This record gives sequence, structure tokens and C-alpha cells, in this order.
Amino acid sequence: MEEAAARVLSELLEQSHEVAPTGIPRLVSDVCQKYGLGEVDIFVVDEGQRQLAPLTLPVDDGRRGLSMDRSVAGLCYRTTSLRIAQDAEGQLEVWLPLLNGVERIGVLQVRPDHLDGARLRFCELLASLVTLLVLTKGAHSDDYRLAQRTERFSLPSEMVWAFLPPRTLGTRQVVCTAVLEPAQELGGDAFDHSLIGNRLTTTILDSMGHDLAAGLTSSVAMAGCRNARRSGHGLGDLVAGVDSRIHEVFPDRFCTGVLGDLDLDTGAWSWINCGHPAPLLIRHERVLPGALEREGELPLGLGHLTGAPRKVHHVQLQPGDRVLSYSDGIIEALSNTGERFGLHNFLDFLIRATAAGVTTYEALRLLIQAILRYHDGHLQDDATIQLFEWRDPESPGGPDQAYTSAYATGAGVQGAM
Repeated sequence: MEEAAARVLSELLEQSHEVAPTGIPRLVSDVCQKYGLGEVDIFVVDEGQRQLAPLTLPVDDGRRGLSMDRSVAGLCYRTTSLRIAQDAEGQLEVWLPLLNGVERIGVLQVRPDHLDGARLRFCELLASLVTLLVLTKGAHSDDYRLAQRTERFSLPSEMVWAFLPPRTLGTRQVVCTAVLEPAQELGGDAFDHSLIGNRLTTTILDSMGHDLAAGLTSSVAMAGCRNARRSGHGLGDLVAGVDSRIHEVFPDRFCTGVLGDLDLDTGAWSWINCGHPAPLLIRHERVLPGALEREGELPLGLGHLTGAPRKVHHVQLQPGDRVLSYSDGIIEALSNTGERFGLHNFLDFLIRATAAGVTTYEALRLLIQAILRYHDGHLQDDATIQLFEWRDPESPGGPDQAYTSAYATGAGVQGAM
């Protein structure tokens, strides 16, 4: 078994360099079957994280996506844990998450004729290699994007998604995650996060309007943030630069936002709130009222009206603290009956998920799905949530290690709504 596994991994590495992105799924399956290791299928998560799409082409070959909430594959994705099952014909199936750090890419299905410790170890190594192949080859092709989309994207949405980073990133000291809906019809909402040395930078934006100009405004803001931090500028200079760029390019537009900087070693968080809803501090499964509320600032693009430097705020986080930022589309949108989802429901859902031990990234996925259901699948405005958790660097284990088995299907928190 060890020799066969070594040959599979070696052959995949050698052949993958000259295989087109569309050929990767077939290459993986063919090589595994060649050495008697069973059939293999690759599934990637769709943009809305509602289903897992088979990475086979053409996309309309009759194979349907797998439900995120009603399949073993979905359970594997949601819990980021290996799952073993049998299909209707009694065929053994091994499901493994495809993970890039803490970012969930999709799942891998392996169908061996039998299973033992050596084969299981091979499956885990194969999943890691397939993740790298999907990420590297996917960057060179639109085919993978097509497999992930269930609906056409608007031009503003296409532009914003081109700038967005991975939904989730993390280290032993921090995990940061975000969700954004409606994926295919974005207006001016966007988010960004990045690790630089021992710091985490976070950004959430909501541009005026719901058109192409709104998407352009957010794109300029994100590019301005990245250019400033990669040039070594601090938070104050970064915001000042974005302020001037938006005013220069779009003098009749503005953009609200919360931009932050976290010291991963100490837990000291600094932020500037530019006309955006105040972020929330969650500690010991409850929100600390007013903990991060400060005097309001003008939105980005309007700083020239006062000429005064932006006020940088500071707070000392405790290990396990979570900081939550959101756009007003989350709580202000109306359902068909004229009722708002509201801040109370929003926080109650998140606190229940946190108390249940659900990971931050899965909690946000469940939350955004609950908001969509509340509004019958249609939002009048963009809805964006960003959440990060800081952990004591001396504590054992990485972020989001605990996952309560009773809530593995998400039923516990979904039932709360």
C-alpha cells in the first residue's frame, strides 16, 4: 500500500504540471484507479456555500451538486472532518475536507474496495495534494469558477469578487472569517483581511448605492488599503490615503467602513470607524454592550470636509474574544411581511452557535443562510459579516478546534430560528 500511494502521489505531481485545469479531476481518478486505490471525485463549494459542485466538465453533464445540509459530503465540509459511509449499492465512500489552512475549498470522495489504516492515511495525503492542485490550477482557468456558480453574476459582483480574499484565514493565534450575500448581485459591500508579520488587518466596506459605481468605489478602497499596508503605512495613514483616493476618483461617492489592526502577540486591537455600524465585542458567549461604540466619523471619501485626522481607537482583547463587524443590510432589510431580521435575532443566533461550539466560519455560514431564509431568499441590500477571534498564543491548540458533536449538522442553531 505504501508503495502504491507513493507512486500515485509522485505521478500526480509529475503529470499535473502539463495538464490543463479541466483535466485534473480525470487525472486524479485515473491514477488512483491505475494503482488499485479506487475511484476519486472532487467537489468544490459554490459561492454561496449552499452546495458542493462536482468538479467535472462540462458542468451540465447531468451530475448535480450535493446539498450542504442534507448529505454526508456536506457534513464533511461543515465539520471539516473525515466521514465514512456507504452508498445505496453498499459501496464504501470516504469523504475528506479540502482545506487550505482553515479555508474550506470543498471535499474529496474516495471509493476504495476496502479500508485500513494505510489506505486512510493515503486518502488524507491525497486530499492535501488535491487541494493544492485545485487552488493552483483554478487560478489559471474560469472553468472552476463556472462549476461553483449556480446563477449568473452581475458585472459589479464580478468586479468585487475579483478583489475579495479567501473567506477564512487563521493561525494558532487568530481566525478571521467573512460572508457576503447575495453573491451574484453585489452592490457596494466588500471585506478584506490579511496577515502581515504578527498582525491581522481587517476591513469591511459598504459603498453608497447598488450599481457599478458602488462596486468601483469599494474596489478602489480595497486596493488603497492593500497598497498602503504593503507600503508599511499605519492605520491612520492608510485611511487617509483611501479617503483621498475615493474623493479623487469618485468625488460624488462615499463608502462607510471599519478598518482594524490586531497585534496577534498581545491582543491589542486598533480600529477606525468611518460612518459604519459599530463593531461588537463578544466575550464569554455574550455581547458586551457599547464596548466598541465610539464617536462617529465621516465615511471614506468625505474626510476632506473636516481635514482633521481620523481618530484611532484602541481596546485590549482577552483570549477567546470575538470582534464582529457587519453591514446595515444584515439588520435593516425587510421580509415580505415588513419585518426586520433585526440586531436581536442576529446576535441571538450567533451567540447560540458560539455556545454550541460551532466554528466561527461555520457559524457565519449558518447565520447568512438563516437571514436569507427569513427574507425568502431575496435581500434588498448587500449583507456582509466579518468575525475574528483572538486566542492566547500560549494556549494549546489552534483556533476553532472544538466542535460539539450534537451540533455537527447545524440543527441545533438552525432550530433556534
